[in-house]
Amino acid sequence: MTDVFLTVGTQEPFDRLVRAVDAWAAGRSVRVFGQLGALGPRNYRPRHFPFATFLARADYARHLAACRLMVAHAGMGSIISALEGAKPILVLPRQAALGEHRNEHQLATARRFADRPGIHVVWHEDEVADRLDWLIQCEDGGKGQAPTTSPELIATLRDFIFAGR
Repeated sequence: MTDVFLTVGTQEPFDRLVRAVDAWAAGRSVRVFGQLGALGPRNYRPRHFPFATFLARADYARHLAACRLMVAHAGMGSIISALEGAKPILVLPRQAALGEHRNEHQLATARRFADRPGIHVVWHEDEVADRLDWLIQCEDGGKGQAPTTSPELIATLRDFIFAGR
């Protein structure tokens, strides 16, 4: 079983989050696995946990099912996956101001979902370690939610996201 499944999507790396999780994992007896997206030659590669740049859908589902906690950017696909899998999720939004995305929509997404049980938002990478420590030690793993999320909520989110495609 993986304790923490880190995913940052498949299109862009997210070095700020990967570095924070890697630093946290150093010296701890936790099992972390990361899906890190399209890494370039200058992108950070973790030293304290195994990773892949891309996971097939079945492998992604297997890692999600096996983890106690998901850590991700504030991408709706990641949030929906955590809700569907009834996994608590720690979110650090990408910031366009830091060159991590084209606009600040992940900040808006994080603000919108920050008060939902099971979704834990940090606004700066310096907060990641303390929040991970707290979530790993929580009796319910930080779920703070029913064992399953409303199928209606998930369907509404999917419809909203994919309406224009």
